[in-house]
Amino acid sequence: MATDKMDANGELDEILQRVADLQKWRDVFDSRGLELQQGCVKRPSEKKSDEDGEDSSHPASRPPSTSAQSHQFTAPYSIPQALAVSASLGGQAMSPELAVSLRTVLFGNTFHIFNYEWKKSFFKFREPFSEMAYALETERGGACAVQMVVQAHIIKYLLFNRSAESDCTIQSMMTVGEMEQRKALAAALTDILWAAGEEETVTVCLVTSERCFTPHLNYKLDSFTERLQLFTFKKKEEARAFIYEHIQCFREEGSHGIILFLYSLIFSRTIDRIQTDLDCTTTQLLHLRFGNFVCRQALINLLLTGRATPHVFNGTSHCKEQDKPLYGVLTRSNVGYLLWNRDQVNHAQLPLVGSMLKTPKLPIWVCNINGTYSVLFGTNCSLLSDWKMEHLFLLYFYNGQPTQLNTTTLSIDTHSHHWEADSNDSQGDPEKKFPSLEMTIRTKWEGAVIDWNGTVPFF
Repeated sequence: MATDKMDANGELDEILQRVADLQKWRDVFDSRGLELQQGCVKRPSEKKSDEDGEDSSHPASRPPSTSAQSHQFTAPYSIPQALAVSASLGGQAMSPELAVSLRTVLFGNTFHIFNYEWKKSFFKFREPFSEMAYALETERGGACAVQMVVQAHIIKYLLFNRSAESDCTIQSMMTVGEMEQRKALAAALTDILWAAGEEETVTVCLVTSERCFTPHLNYKLDSFTERLQLFTFKKKEEARAFIYEHIQCFREEGSHGIILFLYSLIFSRTIDRIQTDLDCTTTQLLHLRFGNFVCRQALINLLLTGRATPHVFNGTSHCKEQDKPLYGVLTRSNVGYLLWNRDQVNHAQLPLVGSMLKTPKLPIWVCNINGTYSVLFGTNCSLLSDWKMEHLFLLYFYNGQPTQLNTTTLSIDTHSHHWEADSNDSQGDPEKKFPSLEMTIRTKWEGAVIDWNGTVPFF
């Protein structure tokens, strides 16, 4: 009995020791978490993951140094020092009030932050002087929608806004070098921001090396938003020159370039204007789907038209249930929008895109096909202004994926209607027989025959 009692006491002592050890480690981690909020934790020697479950085993943003500064903690996916601008550049420092408003208009609260898929996204061109030299390389995810709208504006610049000597041909976009890529990206970003600022102002967000404010308890730290500097311009060319000068902040790996541009878009439009643009159906610009933040239609419309209206129909409608107005698209923009979704068609839920978006000023459309974004475009600037041009013409298609090695060329015939006759067979529903890209094009040109010119149909 005495031996059993001693064994029991020994086991109890061991358990108590383990509890004490766990308590000690918990105190260490709690203190380290507090220090992290205060920005004073030393760099750990072991790999860590942030609370979003993201791998932090990426290379350090700058080479090791023996200086004291090199031992300061660097948050996972922090912006490399080379992509941070000096706080003395003259911008307006981000304030706690602006940061809270920014989070709220994006996510609907101040506790959500962008996940890894958004943080790693930037504007990455394909190989210069190649068949895809004009193209941005995207990944599937919420940021893809933003990249594809910018892609559409890059195409606009390369086809229709370069020097008079430039040819409006698909071949001309294959001769684009790295310098022209930078110019095209700066022009595209500026055009979108200028429209959002009602052609009066542009606000550009860049990141500095120092935090501008210390967040309070109702705000989740992301070690990025708190370091923003806002630069506002009254002239479009000054804004474009500034963006071109700092284009690396949007197009280099680690830059958080898509988020930076999205922040710039919101501040160019202003949060007050965005809240006025929205209606009772939409309260924020992003929503969570399958674990990732995706763009609401209001954000797509803001990118395309400069207004964050939540619907794709023309003008203003009315919600009978709530007796409130619903806001659609008010004017034609340079880049249009086409929508097709098999599931929504099958359930009679596909929104009807109005003529303001279907018929833009230039033959370039961002396509939302089954929830995936891509770009459809033509090289004839008169296509949408001369009805005779719409009988037989070419369109080009790019889906943003690195697996697409050539621009897809499509011949569109709006006079032949044999596809409708062919669809009246035992297979029934034409939406199940024809590729979704073809059905997307037919939302603009009903009954058109599409020839893929040797490319195996996809989408």
